[in-house]
Parts: sequence; structure tokens; C-alpha cells
Amino acid sequence: MTDSSPIAAIATAPGRGGIGVVRVSGADLGCVIDGLLGRALAPRHATYGPFFDADGGEIDRGIALHFPAPHSYTGEDVLELQGHGGPVVMQLLLRRVLEAGAPIGLRLAQPGEFTQRAFLNDKLDLAQAEAVADLIDASTEQAARSATRSLSGEFSKRIHDLVDELVELRMLVEATLDFPEEEIDFLEAADALGRLARVRARLDAVLAEARQGALLREGLNVVLVGEPNVGKSSLLNALAGAEVAIVTPIAGTTRDRVAQAIQIEGVPLNIIDTAGLRDTQDEVERIGIARTWAEAEKADVVLHLLDAVADRGAAREGEEAASAAAAAVSPDPSALSATRSAASIEDELARRLRPGVPVLRVFNKIDLSGEGARVEAAEGGLPERLWLSARTGEGVDLLRRELLALAGWQGAGESAFIARERHLVALRAAAAHSATAAAHGQQGNSRLDLFAEELRLAQERLNEITGEFSADDLLGVIFSRFCIGK
Repeated sequence: MTDSSPIAAIATAPGRGGIGVVRVSGADLGCVIDGLLGRALAPRHATYGPFFDADGGEIDRGIALHFPAPHSYTGEDVLELQGHGGPVVMQLLLRRVLEAGAPIGLRLAQPGEFTQRAFLNDKLDLAQAEAVADLIDASTEQAARSATRSLSGEFSKRIHDLVDELVELRMLVEATLDFPEEEIDFLEAADALGRLARVRARLDAVLAEARQGALLREGLNVVLVGEPNVGKSSLLNALAGAEVAIVTPIAGTTRDRVAQAIQIEGVPLNIIDTAGLRDTQDEVERIGIARTWAEAEKADVVLHLLDAVADRGAAREGEEAASAAAAAVSPDPSALSATRSAASIEDELARRLRPGVPVLRVFNKIDLSGEGARVEAAEGGLPERLWLSARTGEGVDLLRRELLALAGWQGAGESAFIARERHLVALRAAAAHSATAAAHGQQGNSRLDLFAEELRLAQERLNEITGEFSADDLLGVIFSRFCIGK
């Protein structure tokens, strides 16, 4: 965090390309510019010409751009050399840049160090800096647009507005604490509780939007579980719109996880097909079943697939068994096997899943059972249920809508911004502190000191989002996950 040595790196992706960029940032890059170009550069003007090696030979020809401090991405002097994007050419150019910059201590940049310097030099706040990486990593168009809005400062502005309101309220409270001889009901006179209620409402709105942004960034892991031959692989193919999984009538065809990334309304989803759950002596299949449970334990949503034909048959057999029991006739022992298997899987899911992970019962093969696509609400402790046909596609769009609903997706408007889990944690903590402050405020002036302390803690948690208050180790973790050239 304190090393201000000049840095250099290849800023374009590895591999071959039409154009490659070497970026340099530091306090004084005159020796690098002179060593590679042999002449001065006009600030912020593109200059075409040769890039020279130490002996005066040409390494490449391209465009050089010089951005003097503070008007640059990092806030330092920045030099960008744009040449042909071959890996060998880029390595030769980078090696020459480091050689020319040796007198000023030029070194290779660490991951994210260019953006880290932009943050340290107040060119970006922390939320904007993270949005740079999120824009690069965006897997859907909606995620990219939301990351761009965060990069432009929309998320940060919402946080700063909340902080400004808390600061103003804190000033009033702490001024009252400094003059305790004033016999007035401060909280009523300053409408402190009314102000705090408005802050809490805005904080809740920002938290709701941040949840949407986090969903766009992180996506959703959807795991398909069920017995063999209920159509898990067929459903994966139907959702993906391609034959990504092998489908056969043979039970146990899928023995390992098969994952496919898709998107629904711009929300990225990772659909994971797994081995069918059953008792088996096949060692390979048993390993696949163990991996099925491992995937379920990491899931954000679980789809429990069942055979709609077998379910209808089990229902009829259940009625017949009840009639036989009433007539004192021994029922068929296998009559309710399908129901028992589904119940045992759900019992195991309840034991293994993280708290709050939703489970949706999906009855497949309605093209064979004669039923129509539909959704039924949860009742009697059972999960919500949905009927579809993976083979014909009937009801698959219904499933897509249900997946978005289970994820909590409410649709991203033009104001949506990208968000990370740490942002959600900070916003929830700020909301909790503001709620505690409101509770103290209900007690009147006798609790003003506690009221003020909770406001301070709420402000600190919000400041963590934009980096006004952040530990160095947190910053190190954030920027170490960037690509080298950023």
C-alpha cells in the first residue's frame, strides 16, 4: 500500500490480437519515453512511430500516449504503448520498458495495482474500483450495464447521500450532548426520529437494489437432484437450449456433475446436473451420488425432479392401498415406493442444505402423464411444485420464471448497480445499527449518548463500502483479484 515505485505491465489479455497495450505508471517517466521513442510526447495526443530497443533497432511500430499527472487513470504520469498484439512482441516491449525504467526503479505491476493507485490517489472510490473488475468479469449484458453504472459512481452517490444525512443527524445529537443544561426535548425539537426514519427507508431501498446487483454479479447455482431417469439431463438440455448432457433410457447414465451456464433476463445461472440418487453397489455410481450431495450442499436453489407418470401412478396405488386396508386386504408392498423415495430424498435435503435454500419439486414428463404445465404453492410442509415436460418444452418457461422468483429477482431497471457480498454485509449492519438507534431514540434524551453511538457505527459501516474507512488487509484482498494490467 505504500510502495510508490513506477510500475509496468501488459494491459491486454494474453494471447494473439490485433493490438496489444503496455501500460506504465509512475512519478516521472521521462527516461522511459526517451529510451523507447527518442523524443518528447505531447500530453494526451496519440503519436505514431517506432519503439526502439537499447541498440536503436525497432521492436515494433505503434501509438504512444502520455497522460501527465494528475489527469490519468492512476493519478500519476501514465504512458501507454499500443503495438501489434503478438505475445512475443508484447514481451519484448515490456522487457525494453523495464530496462529503460531501471534508473527510476520501474518494476512489474502486481494484480490490480493500477486500479489500486487510482483508488489511493482519489481517482476512484473503493466501490468504483471494484466495479472495474466486475465490468471485466461480467457474464451477461445486464451485469455489464450495472457494473458500468457502479463505475460511473451511481452506487457511491447513493452511499454518500446516506452518509451525509447521518453526519448531519450526528452533528445535531452530539451538539445537544455538549450542552446538557439545555432543558429541551432534543429528539422532538429536531425531528430526529423522523429524520432517522427517512434515512432507514432510503437505506432499505439501497439494500434492495444491492441485492439485485449482487445477483447479477454472483449469479445462482441451481442443482438438479432426483432418482435416475426422472429427466434431470433432459431438463438441463432444455434450459440450455443445447445437447450438453447425454440422455439415454439407461438408469445411471449421468455419473458426474455436468454444469452449464445460462442466463435468464440477464441473470446468470449455473445449472448443475447430477447423478441419480438410489441404492447401488456400483462404486463409480456411488462416487457420483456422493458428489450429488456435495453439490446440493453448495446450492442456492435445488430442483427436486420427479417422474409425473410415476407420481400419478403412486397416487392411484395409494388410493387402492387405502381401499384394500379398509377391506382388510394386504396391499401391494411396492405401491407407495415412488412416494417413499421422494420423501427420503427430501428428508436428506432438509438435513444437508444450508438454512434458507429453497427447494422446488419439479414433476417432469407431463407429455406422458396427460397433465398440463402448472405451478402449485407449497402446502403441508412440502416444497412448491411445478409440472413440465423437458422433452416437449411445455412448462420450461414457467420454470425459468420460478427460478427468478426463488432468487429474489425483481427486474433490473435503468438504476440498477452492481454489488458484492461485502456491500450487502455492510448495508445490513448499517441497517441494524440504525434500527438500534431508533429504539434508543424512543427512550428520549436519557439515551442520547447511545443514540449517537449507533449513528456513528452505521456511518462507519457505510464508509467501508466506498473505502473512506477500510483496513489495509481488506484492500489487499480486493485488489489482488484483479488482472495484472488493471
